[in-house]
Amino acid sequence: MTSINNIQRFRQRIAAGELCVGTGITFCDPSVSELMSEVGYDFTWIDMEHSPIDLQIALGHVMAVRGTHTAPFVRVPVNDVDVIKQVLDLAPAGIIVPNVKTADGAQAAVQACRYPPQGVRGYGPRRGQYFGKISQAQYLDEVKDDPLIILQIEHIEAVNNLDAILAVPGIDSICLGPNDLSGSMGKLGQINDPQVCDAFQTVADKVNASDILLGVSTFYSDDNFARWMRVGVKWISLAVDWGHLFTAGRSVLDSARAASASGG
Repeated sequence: MTSINNIQRFRQRIAAGELCVGTGITFCDPSVSELMSEVGYDFTWIDMEHSPIDLQIALGHVMAVRGTHTAPFVRVPVNDVDVIKQVLDLAPAGIIVPNVKTADGAQAAVQACRYPPQGVRGYGPRRGQYFGKISQAQYLDEVKDDPLIILQIEHIEAVNNLDAILAVPGIDSICLGPNDLSGSMGKLGQINDPQVCDAFQTVADKVNASDILLGVSTFYSDDNFARWMRVGVKWISLAVDWGHLFTAGRSVLDSARAASASGG
């Protein structure tokens, strides 16, 4: 479904050894996604877990980047087959499943994202079939490996179970969740703590030794970005819409006040 969600461009950049950079979407207005595509992000991270975005709003965000070079990823609120099914029918480029801790959880997520016999996804594509423009057979061929299935590792239990999780067939990518992982270790937000860093490195080493892509969602700073490049992520979601707005707004305000105070 390259023309509807730009998944092929994302895959081509990864295959060429290029880093894919995205950003988080939490506001309800789909023009935010359209704006971020104009900025040039490779993908958006439409967040249904930690924002007021519901299914209808998520559809607007997915549609807003059609015809651009930006691939829309959607983080579902929970690892549940019925919840995931409805998001899949929006035809996103990727599904991000939060807080996967076990191989059973990983298998449930993968099966929810694939049609039988590989999985248990219910059939009702609508948008993914271009509203009937293509045949059922062509549609099923196009989505046999789509969307990308991205599982978040954000708990120490998941780190301890990582070998079993990675052995589950069908996972496209593992995404580190730095804050929640640190929180599960009793060190919320302490992402430079040696034990937390060791957990990050353990995940990175095991994922990078497989054929599964490693990604992360995090804030931006020069040092933090360099850290994740050393770890070997292939894609990175940097900051979020409200953070971009606040940072830019504060920068303009501070500059204006400084100029006013100096008489400039």
